[in-house]
Parts: sequence; structure tokens; C-alpha cells
Amino acid sequence: MSRNSFSPFKLGLAIALMTASSALAQEAPPPPTVTVAKPVVRDVIDSDEFIGRFQAVDQVSVRSRIDGYLDTVHFKDGTLVKKGDPLFTIDQRPYITALAQAKSNLEVANTTLTYAEAQFKRTQSLTGSGTLSVSTLDDQRRAFLAGQASVAGAQAAVDAAQLNLTYTQITAPQDGRIDRRLISVGNLVNANDTILTSIVSLDPIDFYFDVDERNLLSYAKTARENGKDLQEGGGGLEVTVTLTDSNQPPFKGKLDFAENRLDDATGTMRVRARFDNPKFILQPGLFGRVEIAASNTYKGVLVPDEAVGSDQNERIVYVVNADGSVTTKPVRLGPKNYGYRVIRSGLTGDESVVINGLMRIRPGIKVKPELVELPQEAKATEAGQ
Repeated sequence: MSRNSFSPFKLGLAIALMTASSALAQEAPPPPTVTVAKPVVRDVIDSDEFIGRFQAVDQVSVRSRIDGYLDTVHFKDGTLVKKGDPLFTIDQRPYITALAQAKSNLEVANTTLTYAEAQFKRTQSLTGSGTLSVSTLDDQRRAFLAGQASVAGAQAAVDAAQLNLTYTQITAPQDGRIDRRLISVGNLVNANDTILTSIVSLDPIDFYFDVDERNLLSYAKTARENGKDLQEGGGGLEVTVTLTDSNQPPFKGKLDFAENRLDDATGTMRVRARFDNPKFILQPGLFGRVEIAASNTYKGVLVPDEAVGSDQNERIVYVVNADGSVTTKPVRLGPKNYGYRVIRSGLTGDESVVINGLMRIRPGIKVKPELVELPQEAKATEAGQ
């Protein structure tokens, strides 16, 4: 038998092999693997953020109540002082002299009064016996009353001189951190004019920020629901402030004041929160981001920001059904909370939401889901913060 007699068989085998290869090539690829999770369902309070600045509760510019030359400085620049600590001494010598002169005048007035009193009593007894006239008695009474007035005036002069001598010692009017001295020893200090230094209180400390009209109405409603008034003590709403230093944990405080009207130019109202500051970390003038509760507690559905996609003007999430098929659900987004995005509507919390692998899926296809459990609060890296 010749070699060519096997050609039809070989040709058929080749065709069969090619057909099998084409069928294998046309088989559907395996379903893509995606990561899915149940949304986090927990108690949520909506919040808003504003930029503000810390200010001291009390701030005093230290001045002298008397004129004189600065004699001594008793503090170091920038230190903490207590109420009553000595700060400055004005040259006391003129005031010591003035006090001595006032006391001398008081002694003269007392001597004059003693003499006038004796004369009045003697004249009074002689007038009663008819020896002296009533007019003489009146003259002595006038001298006695004038002597009493002179003593009172001299005593007032002594008190004033003593007070001025006391004012030569300038003490701290409050607790706080003192600024640098603004005048050097030997310079003339003008009463009630020359600023010597300033002191700011540190604990507690206030934080001021401006709230727009829309948010203001929301906060007022929340305060009323809690039986409080926003403009009476700030409604007592709790707030947290974060500094520019990301390593510093937030500070917790409470609203305690709101102005009584909106600003006509900006349409905002200035609000104040007060914070305890025992370690003096917060300083007047620091900027911060304040977070304020914008609602009462409610059950919220939360998903990672990575799970939210878009379809034209709609926000959507991808949901994996029991048979592995993918569908989309339109959602209405809320603020970020606990590192997740709050879903206002569109999810109940029982769905299996795709949180990783969105680029590999589309509605209608089947996937291989890998279920993970989301923590109750996402870390900053997971939250994209």
C-alpha cells in the first residue's frame, strides 16, 4: 500500500483537532474574583467641620495706675504667673515721702481738733453760767466742726497716699502666661497709659468659628430637640477640635455661646466652644478644625468610599446577589463618619457590596465573591484620610 493512502485519515484527524482547540478557545473565562462585605450598620451622628481659632478666655494689658520711673522687673518673659505675683515696681521714694507728709498733716489736724474740742467744751460750760455770750459759743462750735472736717480730709489724704504707695507694686491680675516686658527699667511710666506687658489665661480656653445660616438652623433644631437653646449657652452641643498637627489627638469641648444675630455682610453667626486645657497644649491664636454634631443619633448604613461608583449623574454601589450575579443600586450619599461614607438611602445594610475589584465587573455578570467583615471604624489609611 502506498504512503498517500493515509492522507484522508490524517486530514480528518487534523480537522478534528483544530475544531476541539477552537471549542476550548471559545469556552467562557472563569468569573472574576471580587471582595464583598456587608455594610457597617451602627449608631451615627452627622457632623460638620469648620475652621476657627483659639482665643484666651481672659486677656489683660498690664498698666500702672500711677506715674513714675520703672525701678524693677520681677518676672521672666513668657513664664506662667499666678494672680498676685509681683511683676513690676515703680520708684517708691516720691510716694513714701508723700505718705509721710500726709501723715504729718493728719497729726496737725488731730492736734487742732483736740484744741478746738477743748475750747468748745469750756465755752459751752461758761455760756451756761452766763459768763460768755451765745455768739462766742457758736464760734467755738464752728471751729470744732471745722477741726473734725480737717481731720477727715487729712485722713483721706493719708489713705490716698498709702494707696498710691501700694500701686508702686504692680502684681498679676490673673493666672496665665505673661508676655515679654514692653518697657525697660529706668523709663518713665505714665499712669493708665503705658502698657507694660500682657497676660492671657490658658485654662480653660475658647475656640471661635463662624457658622452659616443653613447649618445654624440645623444646630438650633438639634438643640431644641434636646431641650436646649443654641443661643443660651450654645445649646451645650459637644464638639471636637483637631489641630494642624495630625499626631495630636482631637480635643473635646462644648458650645457655650452664640451671638444674638447674624452678620449682615457674611450671613454667618459667630459661635464659641470652651475647652479644658490643663496641660496648656492649646494656645491663643492657634487654628483648628472643629467638628460639631449636626443631628441626633440614628441607625446609619456605612460603606467605604471605594465601594461607591458613578453612573452619569447617579451614585451607585455594586451588589452581589445569591447566585453570584452583579446588580447596581443607586444611593444617596451622606457625610463621612467613622472613616466610612454614610448612605442616606438605597441600602438596608443586608446587601453584599463590592468593595474591591470594581474595575473588573459590570452589571449582569457573575463573579466569585470573597466575603470580608468591615471593622466598626475604619483606619485613617482605609478611609483615605
